[in-house]
Amino acid sequence: MSQVQKASAGAPKWVYSFGAGEGEGSAAMKELLGGKGANLAEMANLNLPVPPGFTITTEVCTAYYDNSGALPDELKPQVEEALKAVGEATDREFGNTEKPLLVSVRSGARASMPGMMDTVLNLGLNDETVEAVAEQANDKRFAYDSYRRFIQMYSDVVLGVGHHLFEDILENYRNLNGHALDTDLSADDWVEVIEAYKNCVEEELGEPFPQDIHAQLWGAVAAVFGSWETARARTYRRLHSIPDDWGTAVNIQAMVFGNMGDTSATGVAFTRNPSTGVKELYGEFLVNAQGEDVVAGIRTPQSLTEAARKEAGDDKPSLETVMPDVFAELNDIYDKLEARYHDMQDVEFTVQEGKLWMLQTRSGKRTLNAALKIAVDMVAEGVISKEEAVERIDPNQLDTLLHPTLDPQAERTIFATGLPASPGAAVGEIVFNPDEAERLVSQGKTVILVRVETSPEDIHGMHAAAGILTTRGGMTSHAAVVARGMGRPCVSGAGTVHIDYDAQVMTSGGEQLNKGDIITVDGTSGQVLKGEVAMIQPELTGDFATLMGWADKVRRLGIRANADTPRDAQQAREFGAEGIGLCRTEHMFFDHERILAVREMILAETPEGRRTALDKILPMQRDDFTELFEIMGGLPVTIRLLDPPLHEFLPHEDEEIAEVAEALGTSMTKLKYRVGELKEFNPMLGHRGCRLAITYPEITEMQARAIFEAAAVAGEKTGKPVEAEVMVPLIASREEFEFLSERIVAVADAVQEEKGVKLTYSVGTMIELPRACLRAHEIAHSAEFFSFGTNDLTQTAYGLSRDDSSSFLGDYTARGIFEVDPFVTIDKLGVGELVEIGVKRGRETRPNIKLGICGEHAGDPESVDFCEQVDLDYVSCSPFRLPVARLAAAHAVLRRKSAKS
Repeated sequence: MSQVQKASAGAPKWVYSFGAGEGEGSAAMKELLGGKGANLAEMANLNLPVPPGFTITTEVCTAYYDNSGALPDELKPQVEEALKAVGEATDREFGNTEKPLLVSVRSGARASMPGMMDTVLNLGLNDETVEAVAEQANDKRFAYDSYRRFIQMYSDVVLGVGHHLFEDILENYRNLNGHALDTDLSADDWVEVIEAYKNCVEEELGEPFPQDIHAQLWGAVAAVFGSWETARARTYRRLHSIPDDWGTAVNIQAMVFGNMGDTSATGVAFTRNPSTGVKELYGEFLVNAQGEDVVAGIRTPQSLTEAARKEAGDDKPSLETVMPDVFAELNDIYDKLEARYHDMQDVEFTVQEGKLWMLQTRSGKRTLNAALKIAVDMVAEGVISKEEAVERIDPNQLDTLLHPTLDPQAERTIFATGLPASPGAAVGEIVFNPDEAERLVSQGKTVILVRVETSPEDIHGMHAAAGILTTRGGMTSHAAVVARGMGRPCVSGAGTVHIDYDAQVMTSGGEQLNKGDIITVDGTSGQVLKGEVAMIQPELTGDFATLMGWADKVRRLGIRANADTPRDAQQAREFGAEGIGLCRTEHMFFDHERILAVREMILAETPEGRRTALDKILPMQRDDFTELFEIMGGLPVTIRLLDPPLHEFLPHEDEEIAEVAEALGTSMTKLKYRVGELKEFNPMLGHRGCRLAITYPEITEMQARAIFEAAAVAGEKTGKPVEAEVMVPLIASREEFEFLSERIVAVADAVQEEKGVKLTYSVGTMIELPRACLRAHEIAHSAEFFSFGTNDLTQTAYGLSRDDSSSFLGDYTARGIFEVDPFVTIDKLGVGELVEIGVKRGRETRPNIKLGICGEHAGDPESVDFCEQVDLDYVSCSPFRLPVARLAAAHAVLRRKSAKS
């Protein structure tokens, strides 16, 4: 086909053509052409059967918003020239009343956003051209079926007339005329439905449905660009960290029709199973249908392969049986696409009267288990390297592997069965409305979102829900695709379930469940179960272990765990921890057997009295530390000395004060006075951490003794030297640190002499105040390690309370003041600069100082990347985030390697 070789004189090139074995773009041009446009051009260059068309670039989207929703004047002649070329390639002409060209108008951002933006199909139809299409195809029913689809879609997307109004008209017509399915309607039926549709538009808008096809085209283009800023698209971008300024391209392509009778079809397919990763053709199709029918769940689709049909127990024939030549061609194309993209592909195709057309390819959304298997298998197949396999896995997704699944031995009461659309299991209370799902979850409840079918407007509720159940839709429906991308268990197409939104109930097989009832959805089997079913912990083996082993060889950062209990420590070892980076000793004090001794210590009025109480706590702390050291088997263990203010350990209600006073043999009056005495207006910045230890050094001495005696016991018991790291919290000056470190060292010397052992230990500090970062060169004279406590460092740098700011930080991110919550991802420009200063100045004084981070940021991939950037030695996060940190640390190394090459 002749292509648009140049833009209008002096104007930017806004339009890139593709089709007939060549494309002006390529897969490398996603930033300009969006993912869909770039891949259409690439498929054309591979000489695959792609309907001719052209892409309007993402730069036009930017111009559209810069110009308050107006398209550039220079765009029109480029589009007209490209449209003419498409007409020449198809032997048709846009607007011609004898041989009309019909086109689709679709979005295409550089990152896949399935279902989030708008599409218009069959554009170019009006009361005149529909007659020409009917005559050309010798099929009046097909022509009018296409026209009613266009009116419904265009009215919804461009004119703002609700989709449901047309669905109601169609459903009423079917019921009145005894039709069960859309395919039962004749050409004359569609003519009547179309008249009702047009009347509906005129009633809603006060003007008739537009007949000018050029006005239709520009309305559709503007609507697609406008859909970039819909609420659902913004929500999807926020959830998937897609920048708002990327924009979308618009793809205009000659229509091919899957609704031209029994030799036509449309389908969606994956080159590998997106749920399991197995190398097998996976997908669905419908005979005599258009693309939206497959994903919308309006009709139940059929399996592509005979094997899948038999496994599903479906009596409808597979594509392999119905159209064997098309099926064979599809298989050949899938092999070519995987060979080109080196990844599993998600493709859309249409068969028009026996001729196969490829409408889209993209890297397919997949579950984490599938992603791991595909990555590992492709290494074995020689398709990608181990490093590429590591890069393929999103660290944030690993969370979905680390949570319970249903116990196969547990009793199950099946309420209904649907399709296993997204694996995993979830338990929660039934909710039928996505807004209510979000509201209930914000109140701390766990919900299962139950819908007839989901739409892009439901995304916020889907994200909030623990699991999703739909009564319509197949394995590639909106619910299935989005749930897999989010890692949410999903059962779709549970056809025996009837939902009554008004009554807030669902029924199946004569049984009824109400809103608020507890159900379990098993997205692996497709079962919907009554009540709560027992769960089991996953085993991290196989493909996960293989890929994590590759990641561990790539990463530089050490990975430690925040662990306060033996159970935490054991879990940490299983998830690959290389030590404990933070053990918070105060958590041990809250045990009900110990809290009385702690309170006795707090009430004591003299150092001697405090030491008497501390002597009761010492053996308990020693036993705790001994068990931690034994579990870690010679790996480093960083123990933070007591940090919170003392008032946190005291009762505050009169009833509890009376009980504690009686247990301690003291008066309520004395206890209440002490509670009042310790009360602070701003305890976060008050008498806590090292400040508490300076006032009561006997507390530090007791904890140090417990640590060193435990190290001696554990070392002798395991035969492995214990590496104890004693961490002093909330240091702001060298003088504070040295006051306490001298006492810690003195205790260590005493224990070594008493036990006749040589201990391996170091004394360092938690850097969590801006002043500590600025004076790090002074503190490093005495401190042997720094661990950046970025939770408190963020609080003190911003002057924000993490606990109180959650009520308004959402406003900051929504209004673009913060890109992300600074307590989730480290603020590289502010808090990050303080960390960099602390690192640089600490190493100036002590070049071999050990540097780590132990805040919640240590389990956030973006923050781990920053830790690699500033050359920390290790990160320490909660046990369940350890695999995330390990993989993120490998990604950080590979990202820098790629940037250098």
